[in-house]
Parts: sequence; structure tokens; C-alpha cells
Amino acid sequence: MIDVELKNLVKKFNQVVAVDNVNIEIREKEFIILVGPSGCGKTTVLRMIAGLEDVTEGEIYIGGRLVNDIEPKDRDIAMVFQNYALYPHMSVYSNMSFGLKMRKIPKNEIRERVTNAARILNIDQLLDRKPRELSGGQQQRVALGRAIVREPQVFLFDEPLSNLDAKLRVQMRSELVKLSNQLNATIIYVTHDQLEAMSMGDRIVVMKDGSIQQVGIPLDVYENPVNTFVAGFIGSPTMNFFTGRLIFENRQLYMSFSGINLALPKNMTIAYQEFAGQEMIFGIRPENILDYIQTNHGSDSGYQHFEKVQAKVEVYEHLGNGVSLVLSRNDIEFKAMVGPHTKAKTHKKIDIYFDMNRFHFFDAKTHKVLKPKLNPNDYLESN
Repeated sequence: MIDVELKNLVKKFNQVVAVDNVNIEIREKEFIILVGPSGCGKTTVLRMIAGLEDVTEGEIYIGGRLVNDIEPKDRDIAMVFQNYALYPHMSVYSNMSFGLKMRKIPKNEIRERVTNAARILNIDQLLDRKPRELSGGQQQRVALGRAIVREPQVFLFDEPLSNLDAKLRVQMRSELVKLSNQLNATIIYVTHDQLEAMSMGDRIVVMKDGSIQQVGIPLDVYENPVNTFVAGFIGSPTMNFFTGRLIFENRQLYMSFSGINLALPKNMTIAYQEFAGQEMIFGIRPENILDYIQTNHGSDSGYQHFEKVQAKVEVYEHLGNGVSLVLSRNDIEFKAMVGPHTKAKTHKKIDIYFDMNRFHFFDAKTHKVLKPKLNPNDYLESN
């Protein structure tokens, strides 16, 4: 069942198009995340759903009801803002109950709702405190509690974790996922942090310049990006991109860029032969550029086909569970994520191995993914 539907949604500020023909179907009880860089239109979409921004064109349905001309208070939604927006002179209890009092809810029911929400959020011992007496994480819980007590059909979250420190942000990500399971409600969540999107959402909506680039479950968006923007935005460190051509020689297809020639596996040679001679962009994630230790310990790539390249280590960053390397070869730089026991050293050369089954191919002009007519997986036995 579709709970929230956006049809051909457009928002213009004078001549500036902030949201451009957005179409999304959000299922009942789904946790969906709008993600993208600042200025991509994600918060504007959320504010239109909430009724805080007028719709220039298009339609918004909540629970099957057209809500374009319905006041925010009558849309059966609750919104949690980035800055929490707590009343500083009120206690936690009063902050959480204020909206219910305005709606003339009976006192006994208000007390029950606030108490239950406070228990869920583990702030029941803080109900008599003022916001200034709370930590950032506690204030955020109060803002969540104020939304929960309304028992809305849809929850809207506008970057609620952005004001928290890194450690607390990780903790609250887990808390919000658990909370979403308890609430059993539809949640629309806006963030610019792709880690939040990947770790929390049932589906993610990647936006750029007011338009939707891709919608899907996080793993599918990560593994099958539709264009270079999605490929570069989702994933940390970001994907490496190389501009070059596919060269076909002696029944073998090679990726050729910046003086480097990498042979494709036979199954991919068969599938991508139709693009031979075409200029394109090759993309590979840093974790799919391996060092000797990793290749000897195997890979999760399925059928393994590696191409060796010697490169110089420009930057070495030990991250505890791995090492981030900035490597250079000829006139290009690229990143690799290798194991914590790598023998790589700054300013020294190292043999690294490209996992050729993990490359992505994009059109050099449109930056869209190139999809061959033949499926490479159908030809694995040809290797």
C-alpha cells in the first residue's frame, strides 16, 4: 500500500527551479531517505510534504488523500527539525505535550502518550528538566518524543543528527533504526550524509540539482549506480574515475587510459566488445584495488581476474581496520583501501591489483552507465 505519493512535483523560487518533476511512491511503514549534496532540493521536498512550502506544480498524496491545499496541522504528519526547535522556558514534559494541548487532547491521554514516548526514548527521568540542562543527544530525543506523541501517519526528519558529534551520531543512527521498528510508521528522512543513508534506509533517493538520479535499496544503488554522480556520491572513499577507451586487439578487450592497459576478463570482453573504440569513463571503488596480501588471501569478487599495475604511494593513512592509499601512476592519482598489514610505504612503489570484475563503465558524454546487450555473468564459463 502506498502511503505517500509525489506526482510530478515542482518547486520554483522566481525563475530558480529548486525541485524538478519529482516522482516518488513511498510504501506504508517504509523508512525512505532523501540524500544528496546541499542545494539538491531534498529539504524543499520534505517541506512541501509537510505543507511548509507551497507546491508550484504537481500533487502530494498522504494516505491516498490529496493534501496540496490542506494545512500542515491537518496532514497527519510530524516533523523533526535539524535544530530541534525546543521551547527553552518549558520543561521536557511541556515541550512534548504542547502540541497535544493545542489540539485539546484530554490531560489523561496526554500524560499517557508523553510517558510512553519518554520510556521508549529513555528520557523518562528528564521530564522535569529544561532544554538548557540537556545534552545534544537528549535534546534530540525530546524533539523525537514531541513528534512521537502526536501518533502521526508519517514522520518527517530534516537532518536531525547533523548537530551531534561523530560518536553520538553513530549511536543515534542505531537508535533511530530501532525506533522506526517500534513506531511501525512511515518515515521520510533527509540527509546529506551518504553513510546515514546507506546504513538506515529501506530505500534511498539520490538527488542532484532538484532531480532524482536514482531510487533503490542501498546495496543496489551502491553496486549498480546509474551514472557517475551516484557512483561518486555514494561510497566512502569515493569511486575512482579514469577517462579512456576500450581497445580490441587479438580477440582481447583492453581498458586503455593514461598509458595503462588493463585486460578485461573473457566474459566481459564478450559483453563489452560492442563498445570497442568508444571513449568512456571507467569507475572502480578503492576497496576493489588490492595489494599483494589481499590477493593472496582471496577476494569476495566471485570469479577472480586481477590486473597488476605498479604505482607510487603518495599518501598513507592508517585507519585501524585498513589503510587508505593515494597512489599515482603517470599523470593520474587514485585511491585504494588495503588491509591494515600492507607493506606499502609513503613515496615507495607498490604493485597493486585491479579487480577487473568490479569496474563500472560510463558514457564519456552523458556520464550514464553503459549497459551491454549481453550479460557478462552469462559468460563466466568462458574464462
